[in-house]
Amino acid sequence: MALQRLLLLIPTTTYRTEDFVEAAQTLDVDLVIASDRPNVMAGEFPDHLLTLPFRDPAAAAREIRGYAARRPLDAVVPVDDATTVVASAIGEALGLRVNPLAAAQATRNKLVMRERLARAGVPSPPFRTVAVAEDPRAAAARVPYPCVLKPLVLSASRGVIRVDDAAQFVAAFARIQGILRAADVAELGEGTDTILVEGFVPGAEVALEGLLEDGVLRTLALFDKPDPLDGPIYVTPSRLPAAVQARVAETTAAAARALGLSDGAVHGELRLRPAADGPEPVVLEIAARSIGGLCGRTLRFGTGMSLEELILRRALGRAVPSFERERAAAAVMMIPIPRGGVLEEVAGLDEARAVPHIEDVTISIPKGQEIVPLPEGSRYLGFIFSRATAPAEAEAALREAHRHLRFAIR
Repeated sequence: MALQRLLLLIPTTTYRTEDFVEAAQTLDVDLVIASDRPNVMAGEFPDHLLTLPFRDPAAAAREIRGYAARRPLDAVVPVDDATTVVASAIGEALGLRVNPLAAAQATRNKLVMRERLARAGVPSPPFRTVAVAEDPRAAAARVPYPCVLKPLVLSASRGVIRVDDAAQFVAAFARIQGILRAADVAELGEGTDTILVEGFVPGAEVALEGLLEDGVLRTLALFDKPDPLDGPIYVTPSRLPAAVQARVAETTAAAARALGLSDGAVHGELRLRPAADGPEPVVLEIAARSIGGLCGRTLRFGTGMSLEELILRRALGRAVPSFERERAAAAVMMIPIPRGGVLEEVAGLDEARAVPHIEDVTISIPKGQEIVPLPEGSRYLGFIFSRATAPAEAEAALREAHRHLRFAIR
């Protein structure tokens, strides 16, 4: 029987190439990889290494339609935010299992997302927009505090800034204006002329990792985020009461319906706003892809299946042996960049890896490279992974390991 043919859409800036390629190899498929820049090996493997204009989904779909006429595809899977829309365009053109194009587009524009959630009555922060060209002092005088400023079209928390008063608003506005003028952002075009202002939602923060199957949300894992906005730590299983976890899942499912999402991985970020009848989940973000960075490595299903393999199985129409997450608690820290400069050395790795319950410490930025902290930047220094009997142990191990790391930045 002929191998199934899988198209992975992998932006050059993603962390996730290795994990998705490894999952595809496990499934023994004919793997085709498309990126937004030419691969140096493309000449040797012209049918397996493609270059597509990710920022022009219609053009990319036309190119793949021609490719598929001679080499039919069984599935297309986006591995990061930058490829969710083009995946839907390709999937619709070829009749593959994907989210509707309009739904994918809605997840990539924070204003459209807010408007759709509000119309559907899904709990989400109050919001308004301010033109980038507007006088920020005038805008600062008419918004309630605290609030959060963010660009419409960026991801990975780039440009997201909380402010508590008018002076902070003006300063944050100027920082976001600078981000939107950066060459890699300005060329995005639509959406770079507006800043979204959201009311700050108090309460604990959580992240839901799920899989949509014909519009029905299956929760794969719920992560507690013990340091919202400050330290990016994810811990699963959640320590929240079962009833609260059920409300988080219901709200995430409602958000997915409001946006029109129907199939594949979904990642939601929510806050638990205090309310008389218990914590109310409020949707901060929902994305038509799985958890970012290398954080998916925290999740194992059945007898050791990775999150990426589970996603690919769904896209290919193959059975998933088990959706049950392993019993052990798991956690990951995305190592923040402490200050900008050139990364010269990371010391203390052996000591960090020797901390009990630490599974791995991965530095993902090479020495000698310039690093830019959030909110101007969009990357992390690396990732610390832990696995333990209880969530508290896994979280404590991350913090202890991070204390051992020392960064030489010039």
